[in-house]
Amino acid sequence: MEMYLIAALGLAGLYMAWNIGANDLANAMGTVVGTGALSLRQVIVLAAIFEFLGAVFFGKRVTTTIAKGIVPIDLVGSIDPNLVVTGMLAAILASGLWVTLATFYNLPVSTSHATVGGVLGFGISVAYLGIIPFSAINWPVMLRIVLSWFISPLMGAGLGFTIFVLIRTLVLHRAEGDVEKYFVPLQVLTACYIAFAHGSNDVASAIGPISAAFTALGIIGEEIPDWIFVLGGLGIVLGLATWGYKVIETIGSKITELTPSRGFSAQFATASVVLLHSYIALPISTTHILVGSVIGVGLARGLSSVDLSVIWKIIFSWVVTVPVAAATSALIFLGLKGVGI
Repeated sequence: MEMYLIAALGLAGLYMAWNIGANDLANAMGTVVGTGALSLRQVIVLAAIFEFLGAVFFGKRVTTTIAKGIVPIDLVGSIDPNLVVTGMLAAILASGLWVTLATFYNLPVSTSHATVGGVLGFGISVAYLGIIPFSAINWPVMLRIVLSWFISPLMGAGLGFTIFVLIRTLVLHRAEGDVEKYFVPLQVLTACYIAFAHGSNDVASAIGPISAAFTALGIIGEEIPDWIFVLGGLGIVLGLATWGYKVIETIGSKITELTPSRGFSAQFATASVVLLHSYIALPISTTHILVGSVIGVGLARGLSSVDLSVIWKIIFSWVVTVPVAAATSALIFLGLKGVGI
């Protein structure tokens, strides 16, 4: 039974990574495609390179937080390692199913939120069953993560607004002729920057639960091997290539009209905020920050330039992500336990 669970966990991890590429990485690349700076094919090539680099060289901090920072995996694993495997499988399936549904409806939701919700749902389930006390769940870390979800989009909006106002004041209003074309190569550079930042934070959503389960079973040690990050990066790029166009359309054109200078401002702001949170080991949402940055850039042109109906639809999908993923994860875990897995 253990080998079947390991195989199922690996496939579920690839499925979640594919979802991240289809939704979250597509969000990150939506602005550069929306302005016409790069084609979707060019974005896929750049993302493949820099997503891997971000995941492998800067992704371990956030992966550790998701793998062990919320639920006391070592404690649960000491009682029964298979509980960890089943719980992480439930967490990945729950978060993956929610992100698939959101992508189908063109909603840029947070894969980080979905994964955190899935892991929390597993933790609450084992506490409900009396395996661990509720106090064993790391609520202070959970609080830090939730607070960062509120603060980071505001940081993105503020930074995006500031960068674009400075560009408009110092460059656009003073230059003669069309200067937007000069921001196209800058957008290509920030596309690389944002792919690196995304890999450093969001790859943890796919491989964090896998790492926790493999560590509990003794397949890997405390140090997460690079091949797991490569596995996650591969799935993410495949997701962008096969289904990412649906969410790219929402980010790239439906919130506000984007030009190369506006796209550059939003991308640079987003990547900077994401990389900061990767450094402090907090799993935040690239989606939330990018949407905040795009809104900030739009607001620099006035409130009327922002489509509020699209924004409210996106915010609603954000609010329901964690409770839906947590509840679904709990139900899947209890169901698997009920059938003897």
